[in-house]
Amino acid sequence: MENLAFIGYGLALLIGISLGLIGSGGSILTVPILVYIMKVEPFVATAYSLFIVGSTALIGGIKNYIDKKVDLKAVVLFGIPSLIAVFITRAYLLPLIPPFISIGAWNIDKNMALMVLFALVMFTSATKMIKPAKASKIQNDNPRVFNLVIQGILIGLLAGTVGAGGGFLIIPALVLFTNMPMRMAVGTSLCIVAIQSLIGFLGDLSHTLIDWTLLLTFSGISIIGIFIGIYLTRFVPDNNLKKGFGYFVLTMAIYILIKEVFL
Repeated sequence: MENLAFIGYGLALLIGISLGLIGSGGSILTVPILVYIMKVEPFVATAYSLFIVGSTALIGGIKNYIDKKVDLKAVVLFGIPSLIAVFITRAYLLPLIPPFISIGAWNIDKNMALMVLFALVMFTSATKMIKPAKASKIQNDNPRVFNLVIQGILIGLLAGTVGAGGGFLIIPALVLFTNMPMRMAVGTSLCIVAIQSLIGFLGDLSHTLIDWTLLLTFSGISIIGIFIGIYLTRFVPDNNLKKGFGYFVLTMAIYILIKEVFL
C-alpha cells in the first residue's frame, strides 16, 4: 500500500503538469489515480478531485493573470453560472442518488455508475482533443454572452456530477464560441476551473469525511507540477500536445470501462 501511495503522489505531479500545459486534464487523471492507486472510494474521490484540481488551477490561474493571459469577462459570464450549477449538483442532487440504481431487472452500483459516466466523459473529451473543432467567428457580443452562460451551466452540471473541473470541455467552448486564442483560453479555463471546483468542494464538506493529510499532500505536489507545466508551454506546440494527451485520455477511458463493466 505504501508503494502504491508513493506512485500516486508521484502521479500528482503529472496532474499539475497537465493543467499547466493545456489548462485541462486534471480531473481526468485525479479521479482514476485516487480510486485505483490511492484506494479512495469513488464518490469521495470525486470530492477530493474538486479540491485538488481547484487549488492547483487557482495557482495556475493567478500566474496566467499576472502574465495577462486571462479574459476576466469570460471568467465571470462562464464561471458564475457554472459554479452555481456545480454547488447545487454536489450539495443537493448527488446525495439524492441511492446506493443502487435500478434499470429494469438490473441493480447498478452508484460508484460503478459514476466511474462509467466519467469514462464516457473522458472518451468524448479525448475525441475533441484529437480532432479539435474549428473556431467560428463571433459577429457580435450577444451570442457570445448567451453561449458562455449556457455552456457554463451545462458544464457545471457535468463537472459537479463526476467531480471534474471541466477544463477539457471549457477550452473547446471558449475557442469555439468566443474565437479566443488558445493561450488565452488555457489561462481563462484555469480560473473558471478553480472557481467551480472549489465551490463544488464546499458542497461536499457537510456529508464527506475528509482525509486532510492525503488531500493537502496530493494538492501540494500537484501545485508544484503546474509551475513545471506552465514553464514547458514555451517549448511544446499546442496541436501536438493536445493530440498526444487526447490519445492518452482515450486509453484511460477504455481501461476504466473494461475494468468497471467486464472485470
